[in-house]
Amino acid sequence: MEFVSILPALAFYLFAGTACLSALMVVIARNPVRSVLFLIATFFSVAALFVMLGAEFLAMLLVVVYVGAVAVLFLFVVMMLDVDFVELRQGFAEYLPLGGLLAFVLTVELIVLGATFRLPETGIGAVQSPIDPGISNIEAFGLVLYTDYAFFFEAAGLILLVAMVGAILLTLSHKKGVKRQNISDQVARTPKDGMKLVDVKPGEGLG
Repeated sequence: MEFVSILPALAFYLFAGTACLSALMVVIARNPVRSVLFLIATFFSVAALFVMLGAEFLAMLLVVVYVGAVAVLFLFVVMMLDVDFVELRQGFAEYLPLGGLLAFVLTVELIVLGATFRLPETGIGAVQSPIDPGISNIEAFGLVLYTDYAFFFEAAGLILLVAMVGAILLTLSHKKGVKRQNISDQVARTPKDGMKLVDVKPGEGLG
């Protein structure tokens, strides 16, 4: 019975430790392919923590969207690119002081946040049961997202669409000497434009 009672705590420390260690390896791994693999391990560990918190929908979303799409796509892109890792490491020492300063500032901020954060006693009940217990996790998530935050959800989708179009336009490059298709000319094409009758005399070729 004692082991069963401490099993949730052991599972939490296992998943949380794996997530922290994998996230650290994402940053310090020299091979980008290994970084992506550690990133996938981080996503799975965080998804397990979401399941323990009762947020099954967020766990499924994290695995399906991030692991199944973003991480795998990034892994294939990294594997297909011809990256010169020696050239990438040449500027590491130049940015090391700035990176160390930023890491120190972020660490101090996290320590201050953890030391000053306190959950108010009046809000404990609201945090534990913010909605009707009879509603499922996915239904409650949809009710909150598409009612109270519907405008912000649609605005975020519009911003992501504009960012995607902008990224495509910025990275789009046309090589010289490559024949491209003209849609308007192709649609307006007539049989006279696409066919040419040649009267070839006997014994003579087209040359």
